[in-house]
Amino acid sequence: MTIRILPAVGDPDAARTVSALLSQLPDAEPAPAVADSTALVDALAAAAQGAGAPSPAGPAAAVEALPEVVLVHERIGPTSALELIREVALRFPAVGVVLITADAGPALFSAAMDAGARGIVGLPLGYDELAARVQAAAQWSAGVRVHLGGNPDAVPGPSGTLVTVTGAKGGVGTTVTAVHLALAARAAGRSVALVDLDLQSGDVASYLDVQFRRSVVDLAGISDISVRVLQDAVHDHHTGLGLLLAPEEGERGEEVDDRAARQIIGALRSRYEVVLVDCGSQMQSANAAAVELADVALLVTTPDVVAVRAAKRQVRLWDRLQIRKAEETTTVVNRLTRNTEIQPPLVAKATGTQVARTHVPAAFKELQPCVDAGRMQDLDGRSTVKQALWALAGELGLVDAPAARQGRGSHRARPSLTGRRRKAIAAGAAPGSGTGPGPAPGAVPGSAAGSGSRFGARRGSAAAAGGPGPFDPAGPYEEG
Repeated sequence: MTIRILPAVGDPDAARTVSALLSQLPDAEPAPAVADSTALVDALAAAAQGAGAPSPAGPAAAVEALPEVVLVHERIGPTSALELIREVALRFPAVGVVLITADAGPALFSAAMDAGARGIVGLPLGYDELAARVQAAAQWSAGVRVHLGGNPDAVPGPSGTLVTVTGAKGGVGTTVTAVHLALAARAAGRSVALVDLDLQSGDVASYLDVQFRRSVVDLAGISDISVRVLQDAVHDHHTGLGLLLAPEEGERGEEVDDRAARQIIGALRSRYEVVLVDCGSQMQSANAAAVELADVALLVTTPDVVAVRAAKRQVRLWDRLQIRKAEETTTVVNRLTRNTEIQPPLVAKATGTQVARTHVPAAFKELQPCVDAGRMQDLDGRSTVKQALWALAGELGLVDAPAARQGRGSHRARPSLTGRRRKAIAAGAAPGSGTGPGPAPGAVPGSAAGSGSRFGARRGSAAAAGGPGPFDPAGPYEEG
C-alpha cells in the first residue's frame, strides 16, 4: 500500500531532516512540508474539496483524496501542536496524526492521545522509530477508511496472501513445491517472500544456492519489527524473491516460538503481496501458528500408503490442536503416474481434505540436475514438474490464469507424438494402419489404449474385470 504523508514542520532545518528520512521509507509518497497550522488545514481541506466533495469528512471521494498520515512538529504555529492535532482529528477523522516532539514522557503522550494523535516520535529523529509510527498510523487510517466508505478494497492491517506448504512426511517434495509456487507468483509480477520455517532442517537456501548469515532467528527476540530490521533479515535473491531462511544451527530453531512467528508473518504480510512459508513435516509452535494464520494451507503427499497415512495423521493432529480443520486444507498429490494404484479421490477420502485439481507428475530426472546444482530457479520451462507446479499456482490464485497452464499438470494430459507415430504422420500413413495416428485395430473405445484418459485403466485382474482393485476408492480405507 502506498502511504501518502504530509509533514507540518515550521523549522526549515527540521523540515529537511524529516523529508530526508521520509524519502527512505518504502512505498511512501511524502508531500512537501507545510510551514504552519493554517497551511496544513487549508491543504487538507483543498485535497478533500478537490475530489468534488462539499465536506472534508463526508463522502468516500473526499476520504480517499486525503493523505493517510500527517506529521505535526511540536513547534508548529500559530496554533499549538495539540490544538492542531485535535482540529485535524475532528475535521478529518480518516487521517492518522503523528506528533514529533522532544518530550516523549507519559504526560505528553497521554495528552497527545486524548487530542487524537496515533503516535509520538521523539527527537532527535530516528529512521526505525519514524517508520514504525508512520506505518502504524497508515494501517489505522486504512481501517477507518473502510468503515467510512473510502476505498472499499483496502484492508486494514496485514494484507498479503499467506500460503503455507507442509509435508505429510519427509521427502515428499515440500520445499520444491514451495520454491516453485514462490517463483511462479514472482513471475506474475507480485512481490513475494519465501520463509523457511522448517527450523531444524530447512533447505530453501540449498535449493536456491544462497549463503546468507541472517535467519528467522534474528527476528525472534525483537518486540517491534521495523522496516529496516526486516530488510536486514530478508535476503534479496536475484530472482526477485525475498528469502527469510532457517538457521544454520538447527538447535536455535527453539528460539522462534508462536508469538515470534505471528509477529514475523504479520510484518512480512504488511510488505509483500504473497508470503510462502515452507513448514517442513514436523509440527512445532512456530509453523503451527503459520498454518493457523494461513489463507491457503497446502499439505503435500505422495500416492503411497505410508505417505497417505502420514497425511491423515497430520490432518488429525491439526484438528486435535484446533489449528486447522480438514475441509480447510488442500492436499497436493506429488509424483503421480498413470499406473499409481492410489489415485487422488482415494487421498481425498482418506484425509477428508480437498485435493488440488492439479497433480504433479513423477519426473525426478527433470529435477535432479537443478537439485544437485542448488539452482531450482534454472529448471527448464518445458519440465512437466515445473508446468504442473506453476499451474497449481494459477489454481490457488497466486498468478493470473493466462500466466499459468490451467487444468491438470501431468504430462499425460496432452499425449505427445513420438517414435513410430511421428514417422507415420510424416510418411502419410493411413489411420488405423497400426502406425498412423488413429486407434489400433481392435481397440475398444474408452479403453486405456484408445482413450484420452489421464491415468488409464488399473492393472490387475480384479480391476480388469470391473471389480474393486486393492485400493479401490469406493472401498474402505483402514490403517493396518
